[in-house]
Amino acid sequence: MTTIPIKIGVSACLLGEHVRYDGGHKHDRYITDTLGPYFSFVPVCPEVGCGMPTPREAMRLEGDPEHPRLVNVRSRIDRTDQMLEYCKIRVKELEGEDLCGFIFKKDSPSSGLYRVKVYNNGIAVNNGRGLFAAAVAQHFPLLPIVEEDRLNDPSIRENFIERVFSYRRWMDFLATGPTPGELVEFHTAHKLLMMAHSPQI
Repeated sequence: MTTIPIKIGVSACLLGEHVRYDGGHKHDRYITDTLGPYFSFVPVCPEVGCGMPTPREAMRLEGDPEHPRLVNVRSRIDRTDQMLEYCKIRVKELEGEDLCGFIFKKDSPSSGLYRVKVYNNGIAVNNGRGLFAAAVAQHFPLLPIVEEDRLNDPSIRENFIERVFSYRRWMDFLATGPTPGELVEFHTAHKLLMMAHSPQI
């Protein structure tokens, strides 16, 4: 049986923590007030986590969108190695948190999932991914992940929440050391849920 609350990783600024480069936050009331009663949040701010102060100089991604560098805008200090080292350590730590999902801050050079600006010769293209978000997605390929603004779309929001609960049930199921017969029972119990998305598949 699913245990509530379920743990979800969240960019710390979305929970109202003053960790942004300007000392502010991006408190998202839907996350804290609507989802809060049902989930337990694990806040993560990669910049603060890797040792950067608050407030701090703004940063951006530069170079190859597939392997961008994280660079301070004014001082031109390259923070890539510092951030990647943190990412390597933090994703291993998150293995012990038993996460069932992650909500990232959009457009962030560390936490943006989609369409993050990557600059090359002064020209920005929106096809990058934040370094920490990329590390989480690679380390936890089955984990339901989303950016906070996409939760404003009812269908995306429903899909994310459904995947979070399904992921929890699946992880609980695997923890029992199931037999092939029990796998069939699990599949049967979720048959209507899967058919609601694609009867053919």
